[in-house]
Amino acid sequence: MKIVGLSGSIVGSKTKTAMSYTVKSLKEKYPEAEVTLIDLADYDIQFSDGRNYTEYEGDTGYITQTIMEADAIIIGTPIFQASIPATLKNIFDLLPINAFLNKVVSILVTAGSAKHYLIAEQQLKPILAYMKAQMVQTYVFIEEEDFYRKEITSDEVLFRIERLVEDTVVLAETYAKIREEKEAEYDF
Repeated sequence: MKIVGLSGSIVGSKTKTAMSYTVKSLKEKYPEAEVTLIDLADYDIQFSDGRNYTEYEGDTGYITQTIMEADAIIIGTPIFQASIPATLKNIFDLLPINAFLNKVVSILVTAGSAKHYLIAEQQLKPILAYMKAQMVQTYVFIEEEDFYRKEITSDEVLFRIERLVEDTVVLAETYAKIREEKEAEYDF
């Protein structure tokens, strides 16, 4: 199983910190999985211009191809100005409409306060649904107070990350099994 952790911002450290914890948990719990962390801050990504994702080269081509080859994706995003960052939205714009068909996608959100809790429900989940994702319905929401010096200090948050990892993998395995059984029914 190929799992991508996508840290969806080019600034700040909280989302990257949370995604690092998430990827570490994935690798420890599921060592047989092929886990890749993509931190958008580490790449030079082109703006979407309407081309097919296969036509992009360099960092943009690598990121779109890696996401398209994944079985599951855990998206980490900060909330800026009551919205997801443009860098993350650009990634969605680079991909085809059905990019997440047959993929499980889960969400981790970092925000300055609880006032931004519903941004994932109002902005991110509709985009993922439009792109045909099978979503883990619960997501991890981490506030400013849960961090100290680039570390997560809340045991509750760490537990929720562990649960998100488990739910993502179990759902991906379940959907893969269902698809295999359905495909086996066809005689060609």
